[in-house]
Amino acid sequence: MLTYTTYSEAGGVGKTTVGAALLETHASHGLDVLAIDMDQQNGSLTYLLDVDAPRDDSQADNIVRHMIDRPKGPLQDLILETDYGFDLLPSHNMLENLEELLTRAQRMADDLGEGDEFDPYDRLRQVLLEAGVPQEYDVIVIDPPATAGPHLYNAVSATRSLVIPVEPTGKGMQSVLGLEELVDGLEDRLEAEIGVLSAVPNGIGRTSDQERYLTEIRDRGYPAPVALRDRSSLFEGCWDQQCTPRHYVTEHRDRQRDHEMETLEKIDELAATIEEVGGL
Repeated sequence: MLTYTTYSEAGGVGKTTVGAALLETHASHGLDVLAIDMDQQNGSLTYLLDVDAPRDDSQADNIVRHMIDRPKGPLQDLILETDYGFDLLPSHNMLENLEELLTRAQRMADDLGEGDEFDPYDRLRQVLLEAGVPQEYDVIVIDPPATAGPHLYNAVSATRSLVIPVEPTGKGMQSVLGLEELVDGLEDRLEAEIGVLSAVPNGIGRTSDQERYLTEIRDRGYPAPVALRDRSSLFEGCWDQQCTPRHYVTEHRDRQRDHEMETLEKIDELAATIEEVGGL
């Protein structure tokens, strides 16, 4: 089974768009795929895929209710089919208060003498295991927000692997260094090794500085089997039409553009490499 979290400390590097492209590609390879959207922001994977989920309904069951032991039904009832061949456990506005709600749940567990069994940073993994979700899928990908906190910690605890979109700039390299410190801290807390399946340099231009940063990313030991050129028009089009990159190219372009087809081919290569590294 393959599990990973798509994450970057820097915003605007195409984390969610690249994640959606990988999800669709894994599914096109004949794998059963689940995406879990842990991003509380409106511009989340759920929004990008135009999935009709009751994220504004405070009474609706959602992943947070399960994480704080207040579910309203089976976890499987929350999982929706998408138009792209994979399933989605959607985002909900209750994620905005996840840290506060987990703290309250931890306090309740302590009061009941069950505090040792309730780890607020490991709840997502526990909920998925208890529901038998890992047995139903070949690939599980979690998309958290681009900020450190309980959303990210739960995602990493559940997957133990990362795919890191990164911008080949000085700012992007600083986010890589910050991520290394974050991973070290998470490994200490979780007492488990966290692997990087791939870095995904995104927005590569043709300047010598960007080529130097690309080399530095690989020199730091991050596997980066493909590097994506600047595809602002493609990625912005995906958000405008609320769809994956492949769907945008095939359904919303009036003609085939070679550079966009090249990008889709690179994403296919990346997905295949991640599957191989992940043991599929």
